[in-house]
Amino acid sequence: MSIAYIQTPLGIASIVGDEHGISEISILEEGNCSETIPEELLTAVTQLQEYFQGNRHDFDFKMNPKGTEFQQKVWKELLQIPFGKTISYLDLSKKLGDVKAIRAVASANGKNPLWIVVPCHRVIGTDGSLTGYAGGLWRKKWLLEHEIPSFQQSLF
Repeated sequence: MSIAYIQTPLGIASIVGDEHGISEISILEEGNCSETIPEELLTAVTQLQEYFQGNRHDFDFKMNPKGTEFQQKVWKELLQIPFGKTISYLDLSKKLGDVKAIRAVASANGKNPLWIVVPCHRVIGTDGSLTGYAGGLWRKKWLLEHEIPSFQQSLF
């Protein structure tokens, strides 16, 4: 298992993975950047940097997130949300086939181990409000404004 730390506009990102793929990307409140990037993490690091520069809308490196079967199902559905679009927790639950599973869907969304790459930040409240984000609502707002420049005017 290898790990790298890179600077992003939202703080230090931690990238963890091995030859089987990236298993975790998270944001830290503080830390130091890696001086060298392990070979198996290089593509993910490059693609994240391109995303923050505004030059990438999707990711195609190998992913290997760890989670339950249900969590994996939710994360797979999150990957279907297009760049620049949002979906409500209710609509996500409907897409997964069970409107009553909204709390379980929200919980799985919150346990997403691949920050930004599996775009849990694109899930919002039914009324359009920013709700629940493990990285902090200010980061969710920043990410949505980065992807949807008109987002701020439409919600606030």
